[in-house]
Amino acid sequence: MAGSGWQASDGDVAAILAARHGDPFAILGQHATPDGTVVRAFVPYAETLHALDADGRETELAPRPGAEGFFEGLVADGHRRHRLRAGNAGGTWDFENPYGFGPVLGALDDHLFVEGTHRELYRQLGAHPRRHEGVDGVHFAVWAPNASRVSVVGDFNDWDGRRLAMRRRIESGLWEIFAPGVAPGTRYKYEVVSRDGALLPLKADPVGFQGELRPSTASEVVDPTPHAWTDAAFLAERGRGDKRRLPMSTYEVHLGSWKRPDGGGFPTYDALADELIPYAVDLGFTHLELMPVSEHPLDASWGYQPVGLYAPTRRFGDAAGFARFVDRAHAAGLGVIVDWVPAHFPVDVHGLAKFDGTSLYDDADPRRGFHPDWNTAIYDFGRPEVAGFLAANAVYWLDEFHVDGLRVDAVASMLYLDYSRKAGEWVPNVDGGNDNREAVDFLKRVNALVYATHPGAVTIAEESTSWPGVSRPVHAGGLGFGFKWNMGWMHDTLEFMAQDPVHRRWHYDRMTFGLLYAFSENFVLPLSHDEVVHGKKSIASKMPGDEWQKFANLRAYYGFMWGHPGKKLLFMGSEFGQTAEWNFDGSLDWHLLRYDVHRGVQDLVRDLNGIYRDTPSLHARDCEPEGFRWVVADDHANSVLAWLRFGEPGDAPVLVVCNFTPVPRTGYRLGLPLAGRWRELLNTDAGRYGGSNLGNLGGVTAKAEPSHGLPASAEVVLPPLATVFFTFAGDGAR
Repeated sequence: MAGSGWQASDGDVAAILAARHGDPFAILGQHATPDGTVVRAFVPYAETLHALDADGRETELAPRPGAEGFFEGLVADGHRRHRLRAGNAGGTWDFENPYGFGPVLGALDDHLFVEGTHRELYRQLGAHPRRHEGVDGVHFAVWAPNASRVSVVGDFNDWDGRRLAMRRRIESGLWEIFAPGVAPGTRYKYEVVSRDGALLPLKADPVGFQGELRPSTASEVVDPTPHAWTDAAFLAERGRGDKRRLPMSTYEVHLGSWKRPDGGGFPTYDALADELIPYAVDLGFTHLELMPVSEHPLDASWGYQPVGLYAPTRRFGDAAGFARFVDRAHAAGLGVIVDWVPAHFPVDVHGLAKFDGTSLYDDADPRRGFHPDWNTAIYDFGRPEVAGFLAANAVYWLDEFHVDGLRVDAVASMLYLDYSRKAGEWVPNVDGGNDNREAVDFLKRVNALVYATHPGAVTIAEESTSWPGVSRPVHAGGLGFGFKWNMGWMHDTLEFMAQDPVHRRWHYDRMTFGLLYAFSENFVLPLSHDEVVHGKKSIASKMPGDEWQKFANLRAYYGFMWGHPGKKLLFMGSEFGQTAEWNFDGSLDWHLLRYDVHRGVQDLVRDLNGIYRDTPSLHARDCEPEGFRWVVADDHANSVLAWLRFGEPGDAPVLVVCNFTPVPRTGYRLGLPLAGRWRELLNTDAGRYGGSNLGNLGGVTAKAEPSHGLPASAEVVLPPLATVFFTFAGDGAR
């Protein structure tokens, strides 16, 4: 009778067939019984099944009547694993029984995962081709503690959740299975049954390393062959020096719309490496910042609603292609920063939302777990497994793809429990405050981990409030970021530039206010993608006046920005004065470079980057008040500003002067710290940039005549709507 002796019980067999058995490894596979060793397998569509021992001897396994696909039988050699040979009208096929293999994960994996400290979590979870117990296949592992059953489904098993139900690890809620014979390139998902028995929508792998091109959503097994990196010298050099004292001029790029192929579609990582990298190098940028490259379902989200944090998007090729892109950037001397989104995730059914039928990755209370602005779920930073999943992802991009930094998106939304919420829509912390203690601890942990494990890498916060110490080290009481975007500077200065010059005297303080806090954080001055969409106009089109004045204003503003303390960031298209708003669904307007005025802006950006990199006084003390001194900060009537930049002792100081009216000014006296020749380093009104070519004939000579509280001074010519840089060339130098 079924269920007596070595035979499985009818209840166990029924549960296996229904894919509802709590522990299929206890039934399927090879087991010792008082009557001998039994081999059991569930093989749908098989009419016969034989167990093959190591010497090739066959033992026929008996089908269970009324249980199609279930076979079992006693075998003589119970000490070694048996292969299986199935047959039906179409022929026979040999394969390994997946239930004949032991686990890959160990107790330490369980412990570290539950503790949230598994730094290399991605080396254990996800899909990993490997040789296990002498057989090649793929090890799958996923976290779903509240599921009653999890199966791997894919091309290799006809997407049938009955055939590869996983082993549950009680201590951690992890599920795993070794699938013999599965190879790289295979598509797969997880089929999850909730604890109340509901079959959930198929789920992509949260730690999947590659996905299908949208709109398809399956994960793909990645070839484990490591990339042959050639950037050891670059990484060694990256680890030297204080990043606050080095030049950082960043070109922000949306890979999908920088330059589309002529035939449409998306460029590949390799094609982007061929064109984008040399372009950024030619313009003198030190870094590329890529808007999120993690896999995301919706093009219109620009990558900021990712479902696959561990997978470079398939839009531009496979994961290996992204590694090649970074390697080639490093070969060209260009750093790569990626936008990272740990604040929230979309609720697409194939993603993390209700992954095991519960709010696993987010807080179940919508007052903490749901973002009203973006209709997304907010990660539960207080759950160790979730915080560990995200922290491991941060270092994954640096470990596996050698990226040089993470720009962390929407930090303010993480820090404040009442972010974008009305009274009654949020839950205070234990002390009644609005700060998210768990998110604060998480950010500190990630920053400390990045700086401890990857010398020279940086983290950058997009944080729009006055939260103290964002870029202060964790050990000094800060959040631990290396830099913070200066959103206040960006809003104030763009508002000033949008004014007609005749009205700028009334808005003058917008240009000076930023210096009241310029050194409270390590700032990046961002003119990012957010400022050129949704009706905000392009940077060039924000400028007032006719075409000549618009571009003169733009050039003067860029001069102001590059002369101002702080690292630089410019969104693609802004470097040649694109006039239309950014369109994520097309290419930049490269045809504009046929016109002198646009080529002039591009030439200016190239030259600004050049002098910024080559002139220590323009970057060495970007984050230190000793590197800055106002000369003119009160000429409201003429909308003129002037200041000095200093580097280390012995570095030639630089004078930056801005005239934000269309009125040329001659004989404008400015105080200087040294008498002697001051060379005109750059003039945004130069003819080659599209200006009127008014200037100082190469420089001015300062005399020992005090002015503006300084021991020397010179009279300079201020071109209309222009910024001019002077550098000290020495006493009597020409």
